Amino acid sequence: MNPDLSRPRPAGQEEHPLLPPFAERELPAGRHQFHKERLMAQIHEDLRAADTAARGPAQAAPARVAGSRNPFLRRAVFVPAAAFALAGALAVGFLSYVDRGAADGPGSTVATGPALTTRIGTADPKGAPQLLDRISLASASVSGPAVRADQFVYIGSKAANTYVKTVGNKSTLVSLPLHVRHQWNSPDGTKGWLIEPGNTGPEGVTLAGLDEKGNTPTPYLNAPTYDYLAALPTDPDVLLRRIYEETKGMGNGPDQEAFTTIGDLLRSSYPPAELTTALYKAAAKIPGVVTVDEAVDAAGRSGVAVARLDEHSGQRVEWIFDRQTLTFLGERSVQVQGESGEQGLIKPGTVVYTSAVMTRTVVDRIKDLPPTAP
Repeated sequence: MNPDLSRPRPAGQEEHPLLPPFAERELPAGRHQFHKERLMAQIHEDLRAADTAARGPAQAAPARVAGSRNPFLRRAVFVPAAAFALAGALAVGFLSYVDRGAADGPGSTVATGPALTTRIGTADPKGAPQLLDRISLASASVSGPAVRADQFVYIGSKAANTYVKTVGNKSTLVSLPLHVRHQWNSPDGTKGWLIEPGNTGPEGVTLAGLDEKGNTPTPYLNAPTYDYLAALPTDPDVLLRRIYEETKGMGNGPDQEAFTTIGDLLRSSYPPAELTTALYKAAAKIPGVVTVDEAVDAAGRSGVAVARLDEHSGQRVEWIFDRQTLTFLGERSVQVQGESGEQGLIKPGTVVYTSAVMTRTVVDRIKDLPPTAP
């Protein structure tokens, strides 16, 4: 299992730059994710304090990122197998990255680029069932290679996001640069590796280990393994009921959370073909799901989208598919209603988050890069 550090929580609500906004994505009590997030927040705070001290008073101008996503604390899909084991690895990786002039370190490369924007596609509230039916049929005819116990699932993707950055008393809307993310996971989730610029050092970090009690973590929907996914029900009604049950009380309402959970699985995991088909059919049963006539993924590929508006944030989460093959291309979150972020800087048309799945396959060894890797 491994964390999807690129995926932000819903924007539009001011967050403390160091502390995880538990109110937005609160997980059930007792899960190791809670402990991991708190520990990572402390690590991030300690690193920031150490860097300020190293630069001295003359260089330590106050800087605060309001509404930005602490890269360690974004919504986790494939949550690491061990909270404390990963925390140590991330701390080492982050220190190494700071030394190389990464975010929050000397020679900081924190984003200062222009905000990502797009044309807001037209939504059709009646088209989703038909499109998702076609997508499910197309997915049923495409099966990836089976995964042996000694192999690894590899996912190569691209991602970027936009946020409000505040330095002193000035707030601006900036974007983190598009970057490539490489992840490897064993089928049982006990072994893994992550390389993601801005969140790990150049060599990446291990995702192996035990939880804070020394046990192998039990996988669940927001922290699945391939073996866990292979055991999920493929009856759409049964599957959707389980999704609602496991995510009860999380996110911005049960329907939005169910839609977000399915999207996370489609984007950041390797579901067997039968489960993929069931996920699309289950999504068609969620109230408020629409189609969007045009959407572009992080790689610049245009397609048609299945989407749902998060009425709490005013952002629409869009799953993007190739118009011809109906292959899943990626996902993005677009502000479509109202304004969010500090001082309302996130306007309609802002792309808050964008991703593109470039390669999803099986490799024999951890850190093996397939020929099609981005």
